[in-house]
Amino acid sequence: MIEPFTASFLSPNKKYRRLSVLMAIHDAPENSQHKIGRITHLSSSMVNNYIKEFQAEALIKISGRTNRTQRYHLTAEGHNALMSLLIAYSSEIVQLYGAAKHEVALRLDRLQEEGISKIALFGAAETAEVVHAALKNSPFTVVGIVDSDTKKHGKPFNGFVIQPAEILAKINVDAVVITSFARQEEIYARIRQVVGDDIKVKRLSDL
Repeated sequence: MIEPFTASFLSPNKKYRRLSVLMAIHDAPENSQHKIGRITHLSSSMVNNYIKEFQAEALIKISGRTNRTQRYHLTAEGHNALMSLLIAYSSEIVQLYGAAKHEVALRLDRLQEEGISKIALFGAAETAEVVHAALKNSPFTVVGIVDSDTKKHGKPFNGFVIQPAEILAKINVDAVVITSFARQEEIYARIRQVVGDDIKVKRLSDL
């Protein structure tokens, strides 16, 4: 299921809402309009409008006579519409990912001027994946992935094993890049606690 998200720059539009409702129907035909609304973060009245719209377009068919027995089923046209929307959505996400990766690579290039070549990433989440991908064709070498969450320690991450902060005192790096936009000051303080002033610490937001 494609989960809606709160964003200042990527506000859901009608295409996104149509995709969300069709996907909700595809995943669970037994869901009521109220449940679809909760899944897609839409009001029940808006879901009802989309249901009527899809029915008029022959994208869905409805079975059952009461609210409790009612089921929504995608027709062949509905499946085609869902796939078309999903492909268009995925294409835009890939383009956004590529643009984000390019921008991150440009910002990280500035670190060369400081003689930095070996980097550890602190924060094993989605942002670290973008940063790691941006560094693959760069002169930098990622030598470790670090996170303060003990539940992540020992788990694989893009070819690395996630390590605790203490590992920074044992590996040879020129800088640690904080790949988290949350708790940056706390992370910065933790890194300094482990390595003192021996290595540089960079926040993505400062590059």
